[in-house]
Amino acid sequence: MKATYLDPAVGQYLLAHTTRPDDVLDALALETREVAGDRAGMQISPDQGRFLTMIAQLSGAENVVEVGTFTGYSSICLARGLRPGATLTCFDISEEWTAIARRYWEKAGVTGRVTLRLGPAAERLRELPADRPVDLAFVDADKGNYPVYYEILMSRLAPGGLLLVDNTLWKGRVADPTADDAATRGIREFNDLVAADGRVTSLMLPIADGLTMIRKN
Repeated sequence: MKATYLDPAVGQYLLAHTTRPDDVLDALALETREVAGDRAGMQISPDQGRFLTMIAQLSGAENVVEVGTFTGYSSICLARGLRPGATLTCFDISEEWTAIARRYWEKAGVTGRVTLRLGPAAERLRELPADRPVDLAFVDADKGNYPVYYEILMSRLAPGGLLLVDNTLWKGRVADPTADDAATRGIREFNDLVAADGRVTSLMLPIADGLTMIRKN
């Protein structure tokens, strides 16, 4: 359970009353833990995955972007929520981790909906065609570049489009006045940036490690 600020019993109750992942996602989570070790924590949690699928379904998004794919759990969840003809473009810097994602896209039957672009996301995002607005984006990548990804995506997001940003509670450290490390300060600064941005309406959700939903006005 990623929501470390929740009582463990509450967290387990939450997961027990959320629709379970299927065998493909369970197998991917297991393989990620086996090959990634401590870095497996970069993978989203099952409740986040269910949330991403439902948001993709409810929004009816046609052009979806993911920044930070890792081994593919979140991309599968997003792709499964897409209506026919919609597409997901994934940005990641690691060929090693996304090789696992490619295998599981095939197993999940979503390969035809997903395009992977390898390389620094700050550079590759700028290559998105300006004449096709982004309807939905999910950001779960290197935290120091959150403001950069945010501004690039805001310039391409359709009016009424949604941007979802992960890890914005940072294990609850953002609310701890004694926490003054660089990573925590960076997340706080990003959260303050979004909260003060008159171009958007935002809502921070206590899902997993904090998930901020941002709607472009």
